[in-house]
Amino acid sequence: MAEKIDEWITMSDGVRLCATLYTPESAGPWPVILEGLPYRKDDVTAYHVPEYRRLRDEGDFVVCRVDLRGTGSSEGVAEDEYTAQEQKDLCEVIAWLAAQSWSNGNVGMYGASYGGFNSFQVAMERPPALKAIVPIYATDDRYTDDVHLYGGTRRSLDLTDYPLYMVAMNALPPVPSIVGPGWRRLWDERLATLQPWLLRWLEEQVRDPYWQHGSLRPNYDAIRCPTMIVAGWADGYRNATFRVFEQLQVPKRLLFGPWSHMAPESSLPGPRIDLVPELIKWFDQWLRGAPANLEPPIAVFIRRSTRPAPDLTDMRGEWRYETEWPLERGQVACLGLDESVGPRGGHTLVVRGDVGAYGAGSGAGALPAGQPLDQRADEAHSLVYTWPQFEQDTEILGYPRVAITLASTAPVASLSAKLCDVFKDGTSVLVSRGWLNLTHRDSHTEPEALQPGERYTISFDLDATSWVFEAGHSLRLDLAGADWPNAWPPPEPVNLTVDPAASTVRIPVVEGTPPVAEAPVFTPSPATTSESPGEAGPVWRFEHDVLRRESRVVIDHDHTTPLDDGSAFLEHYWGTAGVSTVDPGTSFVTGGGAFELRWDGTVARAETHMNLRSDKDNVYLELDLDVTEDGAAKKSMKWAKSFPRYLQ
Repeated sequence: MAEKIDEWITMSDGVRLCATLYTPESAGPWPVILEGLPYRKDDVTAYHVPEYRRLRDEGDFVVCRVDLRGTGSSEGVAEDEYTAQEQKDLCEVIAWLAAQSWSNGNVGMYGASYGGFNSFQVAMERPPALKAIVPIYATDDRYTDDVHLYGGTRRSLDLTDYPLYMVAMNALPPVPSIVGPGWRRLWDERLATLQPWLLRWLEEQVRDPYWQHGSLRPNYDAIRCPTMIVAGWADGYRNATFRVFEQLQVPKRLLFGPWSHMAPESSLPGPRIDLVPELIKWFDQWLRGAPANLEPPIAVFIRRSTRPAPDLTDMRGEWRYETEWPLERGQVACLGLDESVGPRGGHTLVVRGDVGAYGAGSGAGALPAGQPLDQRADEAHSLVYTWPQFEQDTEILGYPRVAITLASTAPVASLSAKLCDVFKDGTSVLVSRGWLNLTHRDSHTEPEALQPGERYTISFDLDATSWVFEAGHSLRLDLAGADWPNAWPPPEPVNLTVDPAASTVRIPVVEGTPPVAEAPVFTPSPATTSESPGEAGPVWRFEHDVLRRESRVVIDHDHTTPLDDGSAFLEHYWGTAGVSTVDPGTSFVTGGGAFELRWDGTVARAETHMNLRSDKDNVYLELDLDVTEDGAAKKSMKWAKSFPRYLQ
């Protein structure tokens, strides 16, 4: 049997999807595990292959990786992420896999990030052969908890990552050794129809049917197959985890680690584990009928006070089992923002657009998307409320929530709330954060301008978190009017005045003895390193231009990867987010992404550049794409468009 087999799976409309099968050497039939991604299985994400081989060799599964329509070597047009056509295609792929002579008819689906999203989405379609899923780092709500929008506000520096590099990646050709002599024709067809997904994402600013499509929330009963959720405390999609687990009425398991948006075996921070044995146990039970796993349904890493570092290796803490969510022994502590814990200079905040940089990315991953830093630099321009030191270790687990009574001097303003752990030496460590565009205080569908000077009580959840505040440490709440460069800054200068007597923060305290005495034990990570730094190493730099009164965050990272077949690919991403410190409406993000594929005798390159800037009323996009073959120009495209700032 070949180590892998390239297959063409023909859809009902005649379009062929390119799939690779990793087939065991044992006697079949076998269950099948499917992953469907737009990230090019044969080069850009060829690093997934060792995991597929392990699932095949150690688990005795057939593993199928498919390039989604219009991506990689598959035919068709890649119109957008998570389309109805994509979900229809994947249901047809599942039916095809189940019908093969070597298949036992049972298919599982899994994947991290995009593959976790579409695992939820395809399960909602209920294809008969889909018997179990494992969404890893995925969300149930594309509007509130995805890479595009944050609390009703456009994201900022994140625009230089996935939204931008998909422009270049979708312009790459299919693999000649797989497609054959017609690969240039297919490449030409792809370039003739290419439209950046980013255009639609910038246009859609409120919750509407566009974002609801592909969102599991609130239709959790649509999923009928067993579901194992894998999540990370440092990952941007963690908020969906507890609510999905609580609402699903199917056999379910939750594995909640300390990880960022990286594989659990290589994440910064750790501790790291080998996830493959956990995948095998789950799919063995539901695709092969192996005896049920008798472990408690929730395994969670409980984080303890840990000093901050942008490249934090390991979070302090320990693993624990839980048998339910919400926890029966969970309590809510309500803390007031009275004068004894508040700032001495009063409760009116002059909003600066560059506050938030020391919180790093809300969805950290591989560097330079690192971990939060000491929060004191941001606290210098925030309203800070600090409670007395804890007399004993105090654990929280779940969603903190704030209710802040305030008034704004402008019709559009936002509120950032950060919960911090203050060490005895004053170091302030970010524990949880939340953000809300205050025009979305009642609805993400129909935002409403603020009346300047009018008092409002604004309530919202902070990110799901786990933390043990150790004795002698303090709890702190930071309030600000910006969380840059996570969220686009407000459109004009604004002051916020907080009424502390009418404001509270509620924290989810855990008391009592855990229901299970023994702790989870996982296979240690087989990875020898947690980070691949690239040729020059990643760049993550703060800049402040004193005379221009402008703050900037600069990132840059690249990598060249040799592939097993002798080819190679280069990837390079870079970007800068900037904001005026006197006029937050004047903000910008510039960046680029490039991919270069090197086959025997051919070099294909796609490079894109973006300039996105704002004033009080609009956001202006300039985007270009240059595609070359062997250094000669093949296709150049430009897009220029403005988008009104719809109450944001």
